[in-house]
Amino acid sequence: MKTLEKLLKIAASSTIPVLLQGESGSGKEVAARTLHRESDRKSGPFVALNCGAIPQNLAESTLEGAKKGAFTGAISTQTGVVRAAEGGTLFLDEIGEMPFEMQSRLLRILQEHTVRPIGETDDIHVDFRLVCATNRDLKTEVAKGRFREDLFFRLNVLPIRIPSLRERDDFNEIANSIWNELQGESLTNNELQQLSIHSWPGNIRQLKNILERYALLKNHGYSLYEILDTEFQEFTIAEKNAKYDVTKKQSPNLQTILDTINKCNGNKSKAAKMLGISRGSLCYQIKKRTRL
Repeated sequence: MKTLEKLLKIAASSTIPVLLQGESGSGKEVAARTLHRESDRKSGPFVALNCGAIPQNLAESTLEGAKKGAFTGAISTQTGVVRAAEGGTLFLDEIGEMPFEMQSRLLRILQEHTVRPIGETDDIHVDFRLVCATNRDLKTEVAKGRFREDLFFRLNVLPIRIPSLRERDDFNEIANSIWNELQGESLTNNELQQLSIHSWPGNIRQLKNILERYALLKNHGYSLYEILDTEFQEFTIAEKNAKYDVTKKQSPNLQTILDTINKCNGNKSKAAKMLGISRGSLCYQIKKRTRL
C-alpha cells in the first residue's frame, strides 16, 4: 500500500496517461479520483465513463459529442465526455470493454488532441488528463485481437496495480472507515474478526455492500454472522461451480500458516499475501486455532 500511495503521488504530479489495473471492486475509481484531487487539475472537472455501458450506436457521440440535428435523436447539442473533461481528468473505466470501433476514435483523439463532434466540419482542440482502468489483462486482449495494440501502448505509459482487499494489510481501517460513514462509530473487535476471516472476492465494493446491509438490518434482529453466512454461502457455491474452492483460500490450516510465516522470516503481511488472505484473517486464524 505504501508503494501504491507513492506511485499515485508521483503520477499526480505529471500529465502522462495512467492505467489502473486490478480486480473488480478493488477501488480503481477511488485511486483515479485521488490522482485528480492531488494533481494541478484538481480545480477542473473529473469526468467518469464506464466503457462497458456504452451503446454501440452512441459510441461516437458519447466520446466526441454531436451537433444538434446531426442524427435522429440528437435533439440538442451534445458535448461528449472528452470536451466535458476540458482542463480536468477523463476517467475511462473498464477500458478493456470499449467497443473496437470506438478504440480507433480514442486513439485519434490522443494522437491529435482534438475531437470532431458528429455534424461538425472542424476539429476542436481539447486539453485533458487521461486515466483508464481495467480488470482485464490488456496484453491478452491484444493477442486475441480484441484490443488495439497501438492504443494499448498509448495507454500503458504508467501502469499501476491496485491490490485486492485480501492482499491489503489495512483491512480493519478500511472496514472501520466505511462503518464510520454509515453509523458514525467504529466496529467492535468481534465484528472486525468476523469480517476479516473472509477472502472478499468482490473486494471493497462487496465489503461496503455487506456493511450497508448490516447497518439496515442490525436494529431488526439480524446479526452480522447471519448476513456474512448468507453472503459467503452464495459465493462459495458460485465459485465451486466455477471450479474454484474459496474455502481452501480463506481457511488454511494452522501448520500451513506457521510454515508460511517461517518462510517469510516472520513477516505476517507477506505470509498473508502468499496464502491469499488478509493479514487480519491470518492473525485471527492463529489466535482461534491456538485456543483449541
